[in-house]
Amino acid sequence: MKLFGDSASVLRTIKMRSRGTCVSICCSVLLGAFPISAFAAAASAPVHGLWVWKSPTVLAAPRAAEALEDFCKSQGINEVYVSVSSRSAASEEKQLAHLISLLHRSDIRVEALLSSTDADEPGKHREALLDHVREIVRFNQEHPTDRFDGVHLDVEPQQRPENKGTGNLGFLPGLADAFRAVRAVAEPAGLSVNADIQNKLLKGDLSQRKMLLSAVPRLTLMMYELSSPGDGESVEQKTEKVEKSSQKFLDMAYNGLGEGNLAKMVIALRTPDYGELLPQMLKKLDEANRANPHYMGWARHSYNDYLNAAH
Repeated sequence: MKLFGDSASVLRTIKMRSRGTCVSICCSVLLGAFPISAFAAAASAPVHGLWVWKSPTVLAAPRAAEALEDFCKSQGINEVYVSVSSRSAASEEKQLAHLISLLHRSDIRVEALLSSTDADEPGKHREALLDHVREIVRFNQEHPTDRFDGVHLDVEPQQRPENKGTGNLGFLPGLADAFRAVRAVAEPAGLSVNADIQNKLLKGDLSQRKMLLSAVPRLTLMMYELSSPGDGESVEQKTEKVEKSSQKFLDMAYNGLGEGNLAKMVIALRTPDYGELLPQMLKKLDEANRANPHYMGWARHSYNDYLNAAH
């Protein structure tokens, strides 16, 4: 990866000009971990994310990493969420390192996608998730030039029968605790934390929404099932629904919370709802919400759907 110019010469200059060692040590950590292009992209452009599930299978195909890189560049993707098993085999780690190297070359961030339905519960389930995060930290330590940029959490306690129902948010305190626990492991190791949520979580009262939005710095709202390819709606109707629904959910999330230290939000759409119209709907999200200070961009679910359709 290309760092801040020639990293070695920069570090030599810093050391010569600094009276102490603290500056040179801090700068060496930053320079070794992050390409300047990733910082610039994050500051200047909205997030355009993509999920990649079953990554060992996806990446096993010939030149699969290169094909994914090409897809990202053609679709304006600047962030990829790659599923990682809890105990990666050596061959899988090699695949991941190769993929990260390629995507970083194209200024695309890579987050390790970790899943659970039970990590809201303290004890063995949460510890299993935290151990998974520690595995990502270890991976980065062993692959300092091809490291993950962040952790992407797919924690879904609402999938369990006892948590179903629109107003049933009894699991939310545990979910927020899980997010905070992950941050405590990930952030000191230079990993950002991003978490998927459903619109159900935005229907809580002010204290519940504050709990959620202060637990993690980034949230990705799964804004699914607004439309379907065969529902008879025109493109204009689908586009209007995406615009109004995204604005409604953003308003619902932050209403009454002020401008405190709250999570930014990415809004996700999925292929089954729009088919070939998906890129057009994603573009509308940016157009409709660009001026909203809480809006961070969009994400599409998923690369696997694209691969399935292509075959």
